[in-house]
Parts: sequence; structure tokens; C-alpha cells
Amino acid sequence: MVMKIKEIEYSISNKAINYEDSVEIMEKRVEHISSKIKSELLWFLEHPAIYTAGTSSNEKDLLKKNTLPVFKTSRGGEYTYHGPGQRIIYIMLNLRERSYDIRRFVNTLESWIVDSLSDLGVESRLIKGKVGVWIDKGGEPEEKIASIGLRVRKGITFHGISLNIDPNLDHFNGIISCGNKKNGVTSLKKLGIILPKEKIDGILLKNFEKNFHINTRLIEIQS
Repeated sequence: MVMKIKEIEYSISNKAINYEDSVEIMEKRVEHISSKIKSELLWFLEHPAIYTAGTSSNEKDLLKKNTLPVFKTSRGGEYTYHGPGQRIIYIMLNLRERSYDIRRFVNTLESWIVDSLSDLGVESRLIKGKVGVWIDKGGEPEEKIASIGLRVRKGITFHGISLNIDPNLDHFNGIISCGNKKNGVTSLKKLGIILPKEKIDGILLKNFEKNFHINTRLIEIQS
């Protein structure tokens, strides 16, 4: 059982944050967490439209060059798309203090998203051998609704989850997303779920606290 250490902080950015700026903020926060200067952090945000290339990316998976900016990132995984209408949740937790290994951490992340989607009226599932959360289309290839991309430094996680609320799904056609050659992508809107972002954030936050046994308190991000 996970012990409740002190509460962690969470922040919600209401304007789009440039990807490069978010990485700089996360890296600084990881150093501060490691030095015990600041608390662990859960950060809700959006990015302007961009492709990101993870540490396992292959350039041939970038199908449409020069359509969107491409940023080479230190997170694990391959290519993915970020943009308006997609809820990004970056998770900066100290795995060593919380007695998690990376596999258990990823499993808990997936359970968090599955539980949150259930509360939104969406049945989702995990696929063995594939990271992320999927929607079963009943005999057709499953479609991904949430992706996971992580980095761990000094035992502290950063990067995290992306959940498709209402992004431009056409942008995913410009890449083979995280090696996903056969399966498509979907969103809450495509599934007929249209709710205020604040409602979705509240459900995500509630289920994060439940799955990780952590209390949270709201702050404003300072770079």
C-alpha cells in the first residue's frame, strides 16, 4: 500500500504553453524536488500544435514534414502530436520516496485514466504490449484516446499523459504516432462526450488522488 506522504501541488494553466518552455519548467522543478526545495507537482496544460519526437523516434515515422514544428524531446517513446483541445497532464513525482518502480507507476497512470474515462461515461481498455489507453470499436482496430510518455531523472518522473478531448485529429495523420501503425486515434468529442474542461479536470484530479493515494493543493506555476 502506498503511504500518504505530504500533499503535492497541482496547477492548471489556462493559456497554451510552448512545449520548449514547459520542458524547461519541468526540468527545473525536478531539480527542486530532488533538492527538497519544492513539492512534487501535477500540471494541467495545453500546447500549441506541435509534433514531438521521443528518444525512440524514427524519422520515417514523420509522414508530413514541414507542416508543424517538430521538437526532439527527452521523453520516452516515438512521435506524437500535441495541440489545442488535448489535455496534457505532466506528473513530477518522487518514485523513490513513494516506493514505486516504473512499471507500477505506468500501471497506476493507466488505471487513473481508465477510471476517469469511466466517470465520463466512456468505456476504455488497455492493450497488452502497448502503452496508453484505448477505445474498443467492436471488432475493428482499437483507437487510442490517451498517450503516456515519461522520463525519470534522479528517481523523479516528468512528462506524463495526453488525453484527447477535442483536438484536430487530422494532425495525427502526419505521423505514425508512437509506432501505432494499425490503430487510429479518437477523442471525447468524437465519442459524443462534450463537457467543460473544468469538469474534465475535476474528474481527472479526483481519480489521481484516489489511484495514487495523494492529497493535492492548487498553486500557480512559477517559471
